[in-house]
Amino acid sequence: MKLALVTVVAALTLSSFAASPFAEAQQTTKVPRIGYLAWGYPPPSDPWREPFRERLRELEYVEGQNIVVEYRWAEERSDRAADLAAELVRLRVDVIVAWVGTAVRAAQNATRTIPIVMGAVADPVRSGLVASLARPGGNTTGPSMMTLDIAGKRLELLREILPGVRRVAFLFSPKTGLGFVEETQVAAQRLGIRIQPVGVGGPQELDGAFAAVLRERAEALIVEPILTPKRIRQP
Repeated sequence: MKLALVTVVAALTLSSFAASPFAEAQQTTKVPRIGYLAWGYPPPSDPWREPFRERLRELEYVEGQNIVVEYRWAEERSDRAADLAAELVRLRVDVIVAWVGTAVRAAQNATRTIPIVMGAVADPVRSGLVASLARPGGNTTGPSMMTLDIAGKRLELLREILPGVRRVAFLFSPKTGLGFVEETQVAAQRLGIRIQPVGVGGPQELDGAFAAVLRERAEALIVEPILTPKRIRQP
């Protein structure tokens, strides 16, 4: 799923640049520049950067040769995301790739003209980032990570592994994962499975979250995609 998402984001990034009214003039005077704005932490915590770079190379865009990427990480701070988005606008990037809804919102607040490609966004319509999936409007486009079909398929796969599973814990970020939880609960009702949502606001809450999962005797655990990589505690 991650590879497919990165492929779509990379393709949309390049098409957004090509569609920019300034693209033709810029291509003759300078190397195209992408602004990369992630809600999380720098590598090795960022799960998207390396697949994104690899996909760009497959499309024959090589950093330092025919494209420049300005990387910024908000470290899960809204104020920092806003500052970094404004900085990318000042750098006059040709397109902004924003990972996770909070970063997308920061980019939208910073510019109404530079194309924005969103990635790792659960429900862009419900969160108000776009008007609809078919006609997003404004200067933002990109894929959605969440559908009811995927939530149901995840639980069906768990049922295949554990035929008698009845209690499933769901580890999620309160900032980004409420939509994931809601979609999963809808699918769980159909399958007769009880979902135990466990919010995790940061690495310091992981121990308490796992203790809660054990107390409820969950038989399986689902982890929101943004929580999949191990977070690195910052000094």
